[in-house]
Amino acid sequence: MKTLSQKFLAGIATLALATGTAACAQTQSTPTPVASTQVAASDVEMDGPALWRVADEDTTIYVFGTVHALPDDIDWYSGPVKAALDESDTLVTEINMTPEAMAEIPAIVQQTAVLPQGTTVRSLLEEEELETYQTALTDLGLPVNALDQLEPWFATLQLSQVAFGKAGFNPENGTETVLERIVGDSKGRDALETVQFQFSIFDELPQDAQVDYLVETAAEIEELAPMLQQMIDEWAEGDVETLGNLLNESLQADPVLADRLLYARNANWAVWIDERLDRPGTIFMAVGAGHLAGNQSLQDKLAERGISITRIQ
Repeated sequence: MKTLSQKFLAGIATLALATGTAACAQTQSTPTPVASTQVAASDVEMDGPALWRVADEDTTIYVFGTVHALPDDIDWYSGPVKAALDESDTLVTEINMTPEAMAEIPAIVQQTAVLPQGTTVRSLLEEEELETYQTALTDLGLPVNALDQLEPWFATLQLSQVAFGKAGFNPENGTETVLERIVGDSKGRDALETVQFQFSIFDELPQDAQVDYLVETAAEIEELAPMLQQMIDEWAEGDVETLGNLLNESLQADPVLADRLLYARNANWAVWIDERLDRPGTIFMAVGAGHLAGNQSLQDKLAERGISITRIQ
């Protein structure tokens, strides 16, 4: 069985907030389902991360799976991905990734992820939990009070990011961050969610569950980077099936978290795509790769609405 920290890792692999913090489904009538165009691997050039295409007479939406922090040596921006972005007039990301929007995140953190005065994250831990947590901080070269003012879920995220950074995974190399630098002011922008909504996915969890995530992550801090590297390897090769298996295995023991992180959001995004197809244009949509793999993927949710999606890389 996967541990809590591995489930948390699978979670942040799907959330754009993993990039920004380094500095209910809509109810509608459901059309007749169609089969999602899951093209066989043998029929697609498997030389890079998976890219998908949804289109009607006057609208094209490219859907690209992203990773929010990457090492320096992965070259994914070429071929069909570059051509699709060049062709597009609008870049759509999970959250607003413009510099102006990123500058607002510290204030949102202060409002959302900081404990009340007089309480520290270490004060919420039992003796053995505290020892495990402080050992992880020390091993990462951090003072034991470094994350004291943060709520447990956000301390978990920060602890994980420090571990990723020491292993060479840089948010500045993250797919959305690179896309933002490439696009600049040359294209329109849209976002599927807000930072506040993404924070709420973990912030609304019971405190004891947040503490469990923190302690388990601290206990396995040395295993996080190898787990992320495995996900990145499958993403870079375009192996959607294996990536989906990794995510499904990580989340199968927690269906509530799986629904909050993936399934409900995928359903919402399928609605967004359905409605966006009513207006002409070409869109490049960049979302966490976990949404395009495994059970109840975005492709599956589109198929339930009668919308076909085709893999082109």
